[in-house]
Amino acid sequence: MNNQAKQLPAQIFKGTSKTGTAISRAGSKTVIVRVDSYITHPLYKKKIRTTRRFAVHDEQDTVKVGDRVVIGETRPVSKTKHWKIIQIIGKKL
Repeated sequence: MNNQAKQLPAQIFKGTSKTGTAISRAGSKTVIVRVDSYITHPLYKKKIRTTRRFAVHDEQDTVKVGDRVVIGETRPVSKTKHWKIIQIIGKKL
């Protein structure tokens, strides 16, 4: 039952969702999540990794550094936080 409380249903968030890795804790109820994506160079066709960092609201303070999470777009919680934790996919061992 405790595990179900950590995983919110994805239907609550109507915006976009992304999958990333928690790379740091930034104060109370805030975690920084790194989202990697790959783009293909138009001429050379080489795949290039791009990285974006998002400040994410973690209401229950359950995410640890290294966890894989799904984040969803939400209303602004603060100046930099516009994302919330939807689900914790994998814990760091």
